[in-house]
Amino acid sequence: MRSFQGRDILSLEDFDRQEIQRIFEVADQLAPHARNRRNTDLLRHKTLVTAFYQPSTRTRLSHEAAMHRLGGAVTGFSNARSTRAGDYYQESLADTVRMLENYGDVIVMRHFQEGAPREAAQWSSVPVINAGDGWGEHPTQVLTDLYTVQRERGRLDGLRWLAVGDMRMRTMHSLGHALAQFDCPLTLVAPPAGALFPDSPDMRMPERYKEAFARDGLLVSEAEHVEEAIAEADVILVEPVVQPDYTLAYHEVDGAPKATTPANYRITRELLASRAKSDAILLHSLPRMDELPPDVDRTRWSRLWQESANGVVVRMALLALVLGAME
Repeated sequence: MRSFQGRDILSLEDFDRQEIQRIFEVADQLAPHARNRRNTDLLRHKTLVTAFYQPSTRTRLSHEAAMHRLGGAVTGFSNARSTRAGDYYQESLADTVRMLENYGDVIVMRHFQEGAPREAAQWSSVPVINAGDGWGEHPTQVLTDLYTVQRERGRLDGLRWLAVGDMRMRTMHSLGHALAQFDCPLTLVAPPAGALFPDSPDMRMPERYKEAFARDGLLVSEAEHVEEAIAEADVILVEPVVQPDYTLAYHEVDGAPKATTPANYRITRELLASRAKSDAILLHSLPRMDELPPDVDRTRWSRLWQESANGVVVRMALLALVLGAME
């Protein structure tokens, strides 16, 4: 297994099964610090730099919380418009990264441009962690999802996954790459072009990702309605179909009109009670729109808040590994 020290975390396509499981082993070791709300001094001499060109609640704050739990320091920005990258100067990514690498030991970046974290890694002498890049990937979120399932079910192999939502989303791409390392058939339910309104885009999985998943051995099928597939699912992962364009900066999508989610792509309390397995696990990375009503949170299937808490633990593990505090 390759060392994690100094390694960029850019795509789950770069990880094999053993490496994913090693992250989970370290997460298990560090979990008591997070669950008992007690900090350690594992990274007391290290600094995390956040570079968030798009809004974030859970991803940014969980990375920051993870670093604080490990005894490290945090600096950075959560809105590019408050920096020279977002004002008149439009400072280049290369110049920004070359500056940031002098301010810390690891950079966590979210960007509206697909591939920006990978480009940043080329300029940076410190590790770069992809916190979401346009329609590209979101590796730390999907590691959190898989870790949540493994803690709940004790395994990943043999579980059937149902993914419902916009398959252009970065989480869905990372999910496919990760599940390809395990025996986990995946069913996709997503709107075709025109399903939400006359000019709505095709939200089904892009062919380049389907080809990559097939090449790596992942069994993928598609259904038109969630009711067709939910009965066989062990894990139900839901994402919105009503959302902003992830390739745009915040000020470009603020105030955009919002549609409603058709029944084909909604997970309701009634649907779960009538169709889902009694021990199925329901996940959503949040934020949500109307595709997952709040009353679902109080059912036996929901693991939304465990998933959110596990985000800190998994990011603690990643930071400890890439900064060489654990091997």
